Amino acid sequence: MTMDYKGSLSLPRTDFPMKANLPVREPLILEKWKQIDIYAKIIEKNRRGKKFVLHDGPPYANGHIHMGHALNKILKDIIVKYRSMTGNWSEYIPGWDCHGLPIEHQVDKNLGEKKYTIDRVKKRQICRDYAEKYLDIQREEFKRLGIFGDWDNPYKTMSFDYEAKTLRELGAFVQSGAVYRGVKPVYWCKECKTALAEAEVEYHDHTSPSIYVKFPYPGEPGDISPRLSDEKVFFVIWTTTPWTIPSNLAIALHPELEYAAIRAGNEVYVVAVGLIESFVKKVGIEDYERIDTFKAGHLERLLCRHPLYDRDSLLVLGDYVTLEAGTGCVHTAPGHGREDYETGLAYSLDIYAPVDDGGRFTTEVEHFAGMDVFDADSAVIDKLEERGMLVSSGTMSHAYPHCWRCKEPVIFRATSQWFISMDATDIRKKSLGEIKKVTWIPRWGQQRIASMIETRPDWCISRQRAWGVPITAFTCTGCKGSILSVDLVEKVARTFDREGADAWFTKSAKELVGDFSCPDCGCADLEKEMDILDVWFDSGVSYAAVCEGRENLGIPVDLYLEGSDQHRGWFHSTLLASAGTRGFAPYRAVLTHGFVVDGQGKKMSKSLGNYIAPGEIINRYGAEILRLWVIAEDYRDDIRISAEILERTSDAYRKIRNTIRFLTANLFDFEPAAHTVPFDGLLEIDRFALSCLNRLIDRTKRAYENYEFHHIFHSVHNFCVVDMSNFYLDVIKDRLYASRTGETGRRSAQTAIYLILKTLLTITAPVISFTAEESWDHAPDWDGKPESVFLESFPGPFSIPGESAVREKFEKILKIREDASRALEAGRQNKIIGHSLDAVVSFEAPGETGRFISNNTDLLRDVLIVSMVELVKDAGEGAAAGEANPDLRIAISKSRAKKCERCWKYEETVGKYDDHPTICERCRNVIG
Repeated sequence: MTMDYKGSLSLPRTDFPMKANLPVREPLILEKWKQIDIYAKIIEKNRRGKKFVLHDGPPYANGHIHMGHALNKILKDIIVKYRSMTGNWSEYIPGWDCHGLPIEHQVDKNLGEKKYTIDRVKKRQICRDYAEKYLDIQREEFKRLGIFGDWDNPYKTMSFDYEAKTLRELGAFVQSGAVYRGVKPVYWCKECKTALAEAEVEYHDHTSPSIYVKFPYPGEPGDISPRLSDEKVFFVIWTTTPWTIPSNLAIALHPELEYAAIRAGNEVYVVAVGLIESFVKKVGIEDYERIDTFKAGHLERLLCRHPLYDRDSLLVLGDYVTLEAGTGCVHTAPGHGREDYETGLAYSLDIYAPVDDGGRFTTEVEHFAGMDVFDADSAVIDKLEERGMLVSSGTMSHAYPHCWRCKEPVIFRATSQWFISMDATDIRKKSLGEIKKVTWIPRWGQQRIASMIETRPDWCISRQRAWGVPITAFTCTGCKGSILSVDLVEKVARTFDREGADAWFTKSAKELVGDFSCPDCGCADLEKEMDILDVWFDSGVSYAAVCEGRENLGIPVDLYLEGSDQHRGWFHSTLLASAGTRGFAPYRAVLTHGFVVDGQGKKMSKSLGNYIAPGEIINRYGAEILRLWVIAEDYRDDIRISAEILERTSDAYRKIRNTIRFLTANLFDFEPAAHTVPFDGLLEIDRFALSCLNRLIDRTKRAYENYEFHHIFHSVHNFCVVDMSNFYLDVIKDRLYASRTGETGRRSAQTAIYLILKTLLTITAPVISFTAEESWDHAPDWDGKPESVFLESFPGPFSIPGESAVREKFEKILKIREDASRALEAGRQNKIIGHSLDAVVSFEAPGETGRFISNNTDLLRDVLIVSMVELVKDAGEGAAAGEANPDLRIAISKSRAKKCERCWKYEETVGKYDDHPTICERCRNVIG
């Protein structure tokens, strides 16, 4: 008689689907979070906990999010969720940078020719509408990634209160005496017609002209060296910006370097000794004679002649002159270089920069008036050659500064701007001191930002644009002086509180400040200046506008987290803003991540065809795969993404999900309150599984705390695949499926997998948030089970009786299993067995190993999933030697017993019972 015993097995049952179908299922989970207002409940749960504040760096509201945004926001979300699940009061207030060139540039493109005639107030309204549009778009895109936060109350740099606070922070700098107006060279974009901060400059490869130019020395050559009497002497400079030659006023020499006078033909050239060989080679001089060598100190303030114009070029001294390239005689145009400018001040030279806002020479520049400076390069070279002053010309490829927005090359140009002094009130010194107190992750971030602060110039805070917070300075019509005072700033800020920064452009000076007279000349007629603040100042003061004075936030905050480019951007400006007005850094720790690149490590670009938008990935794979991708590699390096990488990530996700599904499916009849077995009643292998879980808890907790998220990925993946699927879960299937429902051994296994499931969902929730929430709804109910996994606390380790002994025992078991698995695979290949349950495993082992096997044959049978394990004196000639246990020999044979139709084990008791002749004694007892 044949019977179907499948119905008697406790096979897995669950509604938790094997196929994730994330693009469809994730929106349903988002709706659940919205319905239960999960973020508010998390905050309420932790309101009395210790605060942990991650302050959001505001992205620009000027387009759809890209992969860099996704990486950044997911990392932040993982941290905030983890902190919340450990009981921290950790609110996440997202923010947006709404002002500035990125938005105005796009609006200008949309306006076309109208940008030249449109009213400033109208243009600002278009910018505001544009920023609001993309803020809403980005907000929904961030929420789709599963990011928790106060999305209904983000901070916006264009909100009235924020604009007023920005202005008051400027007032604090004014009060400190750090703000001044001056004419200094700054990065200038001639396309965008505005000054740029260093953080707004990108370096790209660029090919520039490379010229050597001779400046005649008209004085007595003997003043340079007695050996040069009656010689025709020239000082030779080298430059890659020929267009700056018309602005040359000096030649800088190093006071300690040795210079030489070399004769080539009938001319004598003065160059640094250390650069003679490279100079003569590059300009094509084959024969020369060194006439004399001398230091430059005695040459100071001697006069050369300009190669193009009837004016002098002063010989000056400068420690910045090097032997890296050129001639050691440095072309100096005080209006077009930082060191040139400082030299010009030291020698009372004019800060001469005859170039207009559009990058064209002004009418005073003979030969080149009206020409674009870059177009003038060739014209300058031609004119130098015509005058006989060009020694050599060529080209040079090098990294050159470009505008971050329009991507065009920029120039260095002296203009009248507002600055914050780095040294007048010790902002530089304070910032450098605070940098040492901050935790930088990775550590190299400390040296990187410190070196930038050490060498940076004064902060140019004015921009010649429309969309931003105005610098509320006035010009007196009487004496033409600029007026920027704390009292006036506060008066205007009070108006901004009510009406926003547009009021500066809609109201008259008198309406803004009332009766006021120039403190210098007493004139009451004021004109408003129209420069706006550098947007890095806007975002830089966000700690004050958003966090300071709020019970739920406060300063300094615990963490800033942005891309590594922000050492020269937001990390930099916010440090200067806080150190300059508060005396301390606004953050305790700073974490930086790399950039997203394609599978070959190249920068992602639509023009290259390697660009992948987050929306594309979400529609195909789901946001969960993006979240897992973020932690799969070390984010501190550049992170690669490609179709192949996403497929690998999806495969890893499937393995984790299948583990969760197995755990869930085998708890269909488990009620934690009624069926949980005390730890001291658990079988050894179940206690070992919990010991593996303890190790996972420890590793993931340390990884979260140390921001080493790739360790979470590898630890969870290895736990699910190696510890669970490839070992423990495979071993306990027989006990779960074939044992009597309420049998202690089965409940022991269910107790372990219940705790594993609950813990695994909790520790992975910050990363695979959608899956953890979905699984949570399918997990068994227990007393006090919260409605969301995010309202559960991050677990601590379990107290397992005899844990050390259990681990030690199973380390031996696993080594034996390793050797036995090789032998079983060889048995399959040699057609001795098919399934492992066909096998009898015979061990030959001396001494302690033999005694261990003899005492654990039943456990080894279960672990190896075979029908019989035996210890023999001689395993025979065909036995395999162990690798993990060299003193072990293993033989595989096919069991001679009959196969149980219910549990598939080969047992001697099969056929013993007439009522159930095809099953073993254990199975007959189970079915009664």
